[in-house]
Amino acid sequence: MNNILYPTTNLQATEQLIVDRAEGVYIYDDQGNRYLEGLAGLWCTALGYGNQEVIAAATDQMQKLSFGHMFGGKSHEPGRALAATLADMVPVANAKVFFGNSGSDANDTHVKLLRYYYKAIGKPDKRKIITRDRAYHGVTVAAGSLTSLPATRAHFDAPLDALGILQTDHPHYYRGKQGDETEAEFVDRIVANLERLIDEEGADTIAAFIAEPITGASGVIVPPPGYYEKVQAVLKRNNILFIADEVITGFGRTGSDFGCTTMNIRQPDMMTLAKQLSSAYFPISASVITGNMYDAIAELSKDVGVFGHGYTYSGHPVGCAVASKVLEIYKRENLFVAAADAGDYLQRRMHEFDDHPLVGEVRGKGLIVAAELVANKDSGAAFGSGVVGNYAAQRCQDHGLIVRCVAGSSIALCPPLIINHAQIDEAINKLAIALDETLDFARREHLLI
Repeated sequence: MNNILYPTTNLQATEQLIVDRAEGVYIYDDQGNRYLEGLAGLWCTALGYGNQEVIAAATDQMQKLSFGHMFGGKSHEPGRALAATLADMVPVANAKVFFGNSGSDANDTHVKLLRYYYKAIGKPDKRKIITRDRAYHGVTVAAGSLTSLPATRAHFDAPLDALGILQTDHPHYYRGKQGDETEAEFVDRIVANLERLIDEEGADTIAAFIAEPITGASGVIVPPPGYYEKVQAVLKRNNILFIADEVITGFGRTGSDFGCTTMNIRQPDMMTLAKQLSSAYFPISASVITGNMYDAIAELSKDVGVFGHGYTYSGHPVGCAVASKVLEIYKRENLFVAAADAGDYLQRRMHEFDDHPLVGEVRGKGLIVAAELVANKDSGAAFGSGVVGNYAAQRCQDHGLIVRCVAGSSIALCPPLIINHAQIDEAINKLAIALDETLDFARREHLLI
């Protein structure tokens, strides 16, 4: 009997794997078994495990200043330095940075900042936010309302109406196309649906549109060419801000510095950063806004005498020092370029499964990819439950590869950026065995149609 209420877990099947230690791209369980960490923990351990430079940075900062808050005019150099580095990196105009602890609370912060900002510029009714079907943006009350995956909303009574959450189409052509629609026709239709939603609700009531450039938990959805260009044009015409949720796609994951670069999202108004910001060595997130937004918020805050939002651990000095060291390593080691090369290799190897009887689609960019398992390869018919995907993920684990089953029956890989070609080969070989075993299972259980 354990004493933990586990996160995002089947609470009737806890503690299936006890992780004891880790090194590089490998983790080890309490029985000494080794696993290639194919999901970078939770899409986050970019530098792998046990990086001594990062550990030293954390240790040094703990010895110098183990804690320092940012309330009431106080600050510290690690926070100031990290904010300056991020402002130089991101494609946000005159960026200002608010530090938090997770991607969820960073998106929660964005919801609050939007309301504050529009009050500041005299548009208090402009507060609705458009999310997408199959979106994931966190699990706090506000971020969890922006998330539209069924399991994360079930039984939580998300206050969608109170928060003004609107929902538009997901940009997954494989699952969303109608009849013989081309990719271009699919894009035109769902963008037209977005514009219709804006017209019906009234652009003067809508504050922002939020999207992961490439999704993670919803199945590694890569929108077709032209999608983001057309979405941005609609948003610009209607004076609606674009929030780029880069919690997973930021810092080299997609083969570029940010997913925005990969997917041609130009100058988002707000960005959400976490995970690879510190390579998960310390909990830290960043909500990034434009300088214009900051100026308006700062002006309005004078009426109250304080900007009334912040966490005890906002800009924790150890987290900031760790993140700065991680960003330094990314730059010094030219890791985004190396990761782009590894990503190209991973994508090529994954597409070897295009003809596998269980695989309906392989999709991804850089070092994030998924293979969607289907009950009928010709029609693309999905399995009625996640049993096949979960079986495949377990077989991978049994063979020493950690993956994640997402969006029902999609097997996702998102390894550390430091992975090399030989280790990618190892992952692909283990996945191939697992997929063949899963095909046998699906046939035995009469799950194919």
